[in-house]
Order: sequence, then C-alpha cells, then structure tokens
Amino acid sequence: MPNEVTDNTFETEVLQNEQPTLVDFWAPWCGPCRAVGPVVEELAQEYSDKIKVVKMNVDENPSTPSKFGIRAIPTIILFKGGDVFEQVTGAVSKANLKQMIDKAV
Repeated sequence: MPNEVTDNTFETEVLQNEQPTLVDFWAPWCGPCRAVGPVVEELAQEYSDKIKVVKMNVDENPSTPSKFGIRAIPTIILFKGGDVFEQVTGAVSKANLKQMIDKAV
C-alpha cells in the first residue's frame, strides 16, 4: 500500500528522495481516482525495489498540487532527482504507467 504524503512531508519524501518517486494526486470523491488506485498499488508492489510510490489527497493538501499546476485528478507524476520526470492525467492504463516507470529506472 503506497504511503500518504502531505504538503509538510512532500519535500522530504519526494523531492529529496534518491529513488524515482511516483506520486498519485487523488481525492476520495473522484471516480477515476478510485479506478486507478488499485493499479498504483500493484505498481508499488511490482516496482518496490526500483521506485517509491506515494499518494497525496488534493483536498487535504492544496499547496503541493497548486505548486505543480495540477488542475485535474487523478494526476500521476514521476519525480526523479527532485524534478518532474513525466506526468499523466486521467485514468491511464497500467501499461502506460509501466512504460513511464521503465523510462526512469
């Protein structure tokens, strides 16, 4: 199960993390977010030795999503070396997310 990050922990958990980090920006009321959630959890297990996977509730943490210009959810951003490596929005397929991860590791 991916850990939750907050506006307060994002810098340490994501930007300063040496591993590539996949962040799922979501909200409990969002249907597509609930659809992609299990896929993100599967990827967290499959890639546990290569990447870190975390989730951020945009309703509870408005500062970080605003900083990265997130206007729609789910938005999934892969950070590498503290920078945005790649970003996708919407309920994308597991295959698309795997391609994104494989480019970064």
